[in-house]
Amino acid sequence: VPDLSPGVKLADALEEVRPTFVAFVISFLIVGMYWVWHRGVFANVRYVDLNLIWINLLFLLPVSMVPFVASVLGEYSSDPAALRLYGLVLIVATLIRTWIDLYLDSHPGLLWTVANKQQRRVSRIAAASPLVVYIVAMLLADVAPGLSLFLFFAMPGIYFALVTFLDTGSRTKAASEDPS
Repeated sequence: VPDLSPGVKLADALEEVRPTFVAFVISFLIVGMYWVWHRGVFANVRYVDLNLIWINLLFLLPVSMVPFVASVLGEYSSDPAALRLYGLVLIVATLIRTWIDLYLDSHPGLLWTVANKQQRRVSRIAAASPLVVYIVAMLLADVAPGLSLFLFFAMPGIYFALVTFLDTGSRTKAASEDPS
């Protein structure tokens, strides 16, 4: 919240904190994206073993760092180093998210229901899409910091649209193959 000195207009003070607010909104959307994925995956987990606990704890480390890197990004929103740091934390979180998926695929006894080949394909594409966007955003940080920031902002929307499209396609294909 802006601290107004005498004679300073609220609009000017709000403009000054705009980068911090934008970084907060982006981070909220990204953490929300991870939460929706996490909730969906663990709703299908019947048993949790020690390895899954440790991998999940590792996943929570970069996710818990998002507020810190968001504050750095808010303070230095056009600095390529801040954009790359933000992207690095998100890449680490996404890689560990993928590790959880792979671990559960290789330990089907932990699950209530085992994904079919098409569902696993959809999951891999959904997992890879943030990695691609984050890498591109980091590569653009030096030459187009505004575009880099926009890609971070757009990723949750891209992800949810992609997951919805892929899931609908997967269900449509499964229904067309149902012999009943």
